[in-house]
Amino acid sequence: MTNDTLSSLYKQCRGVDPADIVELPSSGSNRRYFRINGAAGSLIGVVGTNRLENEAFLSFDDHFISKGLPVPRVLAIAPDRMSYVQEDLGDTLLFNAIEKGRLTRVFSQFERELLVKTIRRLPDFQFAGAQGLDFSKCFPVPAFDRRSIMWDLNYFKYCFLKATGLEFEEDRLEDDFNALADKLMESDSLTFMYRDFQSRNVMIKDGEPWFIDFQGGRRGPFYYDVASFLWQAKANFSDSFRLELIDEYIDAVQKYQPIDPDSFHRTLRHFVLFRVLQVLGAYGFRGYFEKKPHFMQSVPYAIANLRALLEQPFDEYPYLSRMLADLVNLKQFTSDESKRLLTVRVMSFAYKKGIPNDPTGNGGGYVFDCRAVNNPGKYERYKPFTGLDRQVIDFLEEDGEILTFLDHCYALVDATVQRYIDRGFTNLMVSFGCTGGQHRSVYSAQHMAEHLNRKFNVKVELIHREQNIEQLFNRK
Repeated sequence: MTNDTLSSLYKQCRGVDPADIVELPSSGSNRRYFRINGAAGSLIGVVGTNRLENEAFLSFDDHFISKGLPVPRVLAIAPDRMSYVQEDLGDTLLFNAIEKGRLTRVFSQFERELLVKTIRRLPDFQFAGAQGLDFSKCFPVPAFDRRSIMWDLNYFKYCFLKATGLEFEEDRLEDDFNALADKLMESDSLTFMYRDFQSRNVMIKDGEPWFIDFQGGRRGPFYYDVASFLWQAKANFSDSFRLELIDEYIDAVQKYQPIDPDSFHRTLRHFVLFRVLQVLGAYGFRGYFEKKPHFMQSVPYAIANLRALLEQPFDEYPYLSRMLADLVNLKQFTSDESKRLLTVRVMSFAYKKGIPNDPTGNGGGYVFDCRAVNNPGKYERYKPFTGLDRQVIDFLEEDGEILTFLDHCYALVDATVQRYIDRGFTNLMVSFGCTGGQHRSVYSAQHMAEHLNRKFNVKVELIHREQNIEQLFNRK
């Protein structure tokens, strides 16, 4: 019956019968999408499960087109308004177009340009798109209100939090939920809130972003969509890149409304917290209860976002903050996270016994040659000691050669460690060699390990190979 309806709609638009109809992979919703192919070109058929949801999309789509916004044009609608056909924008989701960047955290110039274009387009929907929009068509509610906030927070509580087995005091949690709702409601505005604004709902056609799946939109604060886009679980943006994209957004908004950047950032983090909790609720329902693997695979990314967010506690919600800290430290989440955290192996060695092998298979990282530094080993009185002993330390530091040498090493290794953290790499090796692996290399490796432990939240494995000494510096 579905194919008959879509075939009829295609013929209504193109004047000929389609050659075939192929169902497209499903997304998070229950809506079904089809590519209808024929001699007159392809169209996309959409079959909804709720007429009011369809009506919301159809109304918004017509309005956005009248505003010149890049959305697919609906070409024909079934009499029962449960199905319709629209322009085919192709197969390239923004999510897939930036795949290499998402996997490595290093976004190419092309990927960056796509993301900048997308975030700068968002205010056009929020502000220009809201002008003259019939918000009574919104589904299921016309506005972001306290009731819908509590729906999402309880979605998180019942579909995710309880499923983890973490014990909590429900009355105290509800108190902080109410405080969070109060905070979010302070930012109510007359703008259009896309609600599910993320890279899976943006298509790339001829190098430009086109926007789909906005049927859940409603009147609401513009902060929500920024949080939704930049903290999407698998987007995997670094903090620095997020800040760049926020700057682009703020600049694009200025033509509609002046915004103070500091105030924007202070308010945004509350919406980020709310959005992450809402997303975890959805992942819990779709993953734990509906057993959909895509959502289960996304949970560790959302937990990582939450863990990073909690590095600056939310004093406004003391119990919620403590409970979330317990949540992200549950074994089922920390074990997944630890697999993606960086371990730096720092070694000292003697060149005459060979450069150390890298057991992780990553190729060895840095190997620094300490033999140009003044050698205490040429003096008989230092031969009983190593680079860990005060006599050798004083000798090396007296003329400062080793300190200058290490400053250069720190600069190189620090930059690499930060990039490895940003890209989600898990192993780096840094080795220091000297003639006997006893004095200069031991001093250098020891100081490098201690330096990295102080500066970065990484695991450092220190090995003085020729001295048979090992030391572990755990993450802070």
